[in-house]
Amino acid sequence: MKKLYFLTLLLAGLMLPIVSQAGSGDDATLKGRAATLTRRMSETTKLDEGQYLKVKQLNLRMLGEVADIKARYAGSPALDEQMADVQMRYEWDLASILWPRQMAAYTQSKLGVTAFNGR
Repeated sequence: MKKLYFLTLLLAGLMLPIVSQAGSGDDATLKGRAATLTRRMSETTKLDEGQYLKVKQLNLRMLGEVADIKARYAGSPALDEQMADVQMRYEWDLASILWPRQMAAYTQSKLGVTAFNGR
């Protein structure tokens, strides 16, 4: 359970700049944030074209869900639980798109960002 909570906080930390700019729920803003996030992920994981499109769709869906949950559960104790559910589905769906070495690169990049932010 602690690992799931840590993973949720980790993703929230990675997504915070993107989600905060996409908080209005505007489709153009969400699409731009999803494209930026996907580009960054592609640099790290070396996505092929098909994977890029699938990951971009996944990122768009995830950002939309996060914005919706933040609006719906603002200030509620259920916010963390709902964010953890989104994170778990996102990681599961991402693992079905990426090859194992790409998933390892993605995980390593998340750990690097966490280590940098933790100092």
